[in-house]
Amino acid sequence: MDALDRKILAALQADGRLTVTELAAQVGLSISPCHRRLRALERSGAIRGYRAVVDPEAVGLGFEALVLITMRQEDRDTLMSFEEGLASIPNVVQAERLFGDPDYLLRVVTADLESYQRLQDDRLTALPGLLRMTSTLVMKRIVHDRPLPA
Repeated sequence: MDALDRKILAALQADGRLTVTELAAQVGLSISPCHRRLRALERSGAIRGYRAVVDPEAVGLGFEALVLITMRQEDRDTLMSFEEGLASIPNVVQAERLFGDPDYLLRVVTADLESYQRLQDDRLTALPGLLRMTSTLVMKRIVHDRPLPA
């Protein structure tokens, strides 16, 4: 990956809807070499996909909680079952397995506190191997969906 590839990635992170013509102009390449580099970045996995960034409040999901999970059991089968269960809950928009305690950090969105309470009671606490769950409510987003540094 060279400086031009990094410029392409930076431009697309800022605006993923750029046409190849617009992208080429921004990074100082002609269209064909820019298109070849773009396809190579996609094939290599450096660009994993394209999508719209949706405002959660605009779609009725203005409540956000960070959830810290500590596991009671950490054998492979329990962890795999736990992670499969997490993946099946659409409101869990981010899940990270951590070293140390806690074992997992989740980002969960719902419509409101009552919806979150139902999700926690009905789905999250039913996940296998769970010992402890601590929720912290998000007061304000300071840095969110920031592009990766070039």
